[in-house]
Amino acid sequence: MSEHARAFWIVEPGRGELRSEQLAPPGPGEVLVRALYGAISRGTESLVFHGHVPVSEYQRMRCPHQVGEFPGPIKYGYSSVGRVEAGSAELLGKPVFCLFPHQSAYVVPARAVLPVPAEVPPARAVLAANLETAINAIWDAAPRLGDRVTVVGAGVVGCLCAYLLARHPGVNVELVDLRAERADIARAFAASFALPRDALRDRDLVLHASGSEAGLRTSLSLAGSDATVLELSWFGDAEVRLPLGGAFHARRLSLRSSQVGTLSPHARARFDHRARLELALELCRDPLLDQLIDAEIRFEQLPEAMPRLTLPESASLCHRLRYDP
Repeated sequence: MSEHARAFWIVEPGRGELRSEQLAPPGPGEVLVRALYGAISRGTESLVFHGHVPVSEYQRMRCPHQVGEFPGPIKYGYSSVGRVEAGSAELLGKPVFCLFPHQSAYVVPARAVLPVPAEVPPARAVLAANLETAINAIWDAAPRLGDRVTVVGAGVVGCLCAYLLARHPGVNVELVDLRAERADIARAFAASFALPRDALRDRDLVLHASGSEAGLRTSLSLAGSDATVLELSWFGDAEVRLPLGGAFHARRLSLRSSQVGTLSPHARARFDHRARLELALELCRDPLLDQLIDAEIRFEQLPEAMPRLTLPESASLCHRLRYDP
């Protein structure tokens, strides 16, 4: 007997809707997952929802289990936590994480899901996708003992980078954002906080995660001699202008990119994509991370809420989706 599911589709840039789907029973090596929670990754999903993926990136920006093509109609998303209801016996009844679009139930290969550790509440495990991005960024940044590090942009990825960096011995971490209320999270994560005008300068390493041209300009201005600025934001089809005629060359600055789609070269000897995601789920054990989830809506509200949640002025950190039984 087939299974009924509902999925969120971006019908056209700026507009989404829920569509019904029929799922076939899981075959050998497959599982049926009933979604419990999801999360919206505001940076990338905002660009996808509003149709700002460049044509040159249509293939590289495909997410696992994506259906449809950019700019739409398309089924997109990559943070789903659910419970296995049928299929593989060793996973039956267990909570699992899957890089799957926003959908109430789905059938995937058993290899595509990862068991959520017993100490991690399923409602917190939705952070694993963003935490995986932060892990890859820290690998790329390769902070050294005693480094003075600034993270510009206190969205979810920026906050998670500050959280991980602050746990490196001897590393001084400052989180910089336009929203003064993010200072509470910085303090909870053992980092200092500053507005851009008050940020510390001459930093050894700067991670940029604000998604704005102004944030990247600030990042360059905070970097000291021979420092590295690591760019985590993805700008889609927007063009960015930078002041490279000032002190950029005199300070011998390095501007590098980090992208979660490929493993950091510093970790490829030991990790593959699955092992990196397993690490992210293990790190979700810390209850401090619950502070990043500042709102929750029902999945059925997503078509109405998505245009509002993906506006640049949205003050939300992580919007969690709850799937009702």
